[in-house]
Amino acid sequence: MKRRSLVTIVSVSAASALALSACGQAGQGDGGSGDGPQELTMWTHSAGNPAELEVYTKIIDDFNASQDQYTVVTESFPQGAYNDAIVAAAAAGDLPCLLDMDGPIVPNWAWAEYIQPLELPTSITDNLLPTAVGTYQDEIYAAGYWDAALSIFARKSVLDANAIRIPTIDEPWTIEEFDAALATLKAAGYETPLDIGAEDKGEWWSYAYSPMLQSAGGDLIDRETMLTADGALNGPEAVEFFTWFQDSFANGYTSNSGTIGNQEFNDDVVALSYTGVWNAMGSLEAIGDDLLILPPPDFGDGPKIGGGSWQWGISSSCDAVDGAREYLEFSFQDKYIAEFSDKQVVIPATAAAEELSANFGEGDPLRPFVELSQAYALARPATPAYPVISSTFEKAAKDIMSGSDVQSTLDGAVQEIDTNITSNDGYGF
Repeated sequence: MKRRSLVTIVSVSAASALALSACGQAGQGDGGSGDGPQELTMWTHSAGNPAELEVYTKIIDDFNASQDQYTVVTESFPQGAYNDAIVAAAAAGDLPCLLDMDGPIVPNWAWAEYIQPLELPTSITDNLLPTAVGTYQDEIYAAGYWDAALSIFARKSVLDANAIRIPTIDEPWTIEEFDAALATLKAAGYETPLDIGAEDKGEWWSYAYSPMLQSAGGDLIDRETMLTADGALNGPEAVEFFTWFQDSFANGYTSNSGTIGNQEFNDDVVALSYTGVWNAMGSLEAIGDDLLILPPPDFGDGPKIGGGSWQWGISSSCDAVDGAREYLEFSFQDKYIAEFSDKQVVIPATAAAEELSANFGEGDPLRPFVELSQAYALARPATPAYPVISSTFEKAAKDIMSGSDVQSTLDGAVQEIDTNITSNDGYGF
């Protein structure tokens, strides 16, 4: 899940609704005259991402050429406008047959009846990474070709020079070791030793920092019931984590004044970078064999990293469901999954595609991301309340970063989340 590709549901303006009602998608699978193949409309958020669109174009062309019953016609939207487009189209009854969505949004769109159960063969979904499958109430509604993973980038030479132990998946840094390493690196001359990515905004905050909270024993919501954040987001474990989070800025170990991306690490301005697979090739080119791809620290309950990225579903109003499923089945071939991996530098969703990919098979340079994902990935809570949870978490974390009282800020966030859940009758839980 690339930072720049993470979005949350936003309210729809009248202007966007009017714009979409003028789009006039040809039904949701309407063949028009009735002669020739039936048209399958498909929307994606990938406008502005030529590498991703290149793979989609190849799959669509191959599928259209492979049979004569259906023709997939795609429209790509700019990232920032995409969720508005979907919500407006749903209100107008004009959703396409096929649509992609960020993994954490799947339960909300399933609850809102934008999408229907996917019902792909288990021979496909069982072979995917668990975090590449989107569910609501234990039903599969979406599936994706890839996932992303976070890690800590470091230079081996820098850790060796400062006598800092190199952590492993089996023996990650404890939080005490991590703090000691940051203090050592600051004393060694790094004004801000850690780039934690806090200059970014939106879904990055939940994707990046809620796994740290979960590693400390807290969470965004009580996952047993999905009905309250009380005790999970404001309990003692959460307070302890957010106190550490606040102190890391106050002590100058990290800051929110860098640039989005990984350039400060590549330029050796910071010693450690908490970042993702999408930045790995740039760092490999800049640093070469000195680059270490390390696990995040253990805050007490085992390391965690975020999981769940962009996935595909079928709209509830699609009148060519068989064709939509036929296209999706066709698209989940390992060769296409591997091509997504190579073009975008993301983790393939199947083991077979890992070996076909250029970077993620056994012995390949980005293999550590596969191992990190397998060991530590945790999907964000599969609840329709997630968009509110995510935006509330971001605001609270930013307030704490800026010095707000930890306990009262978290209590306020819990109240806001719980009020939303109650007002929506528990979102089906």
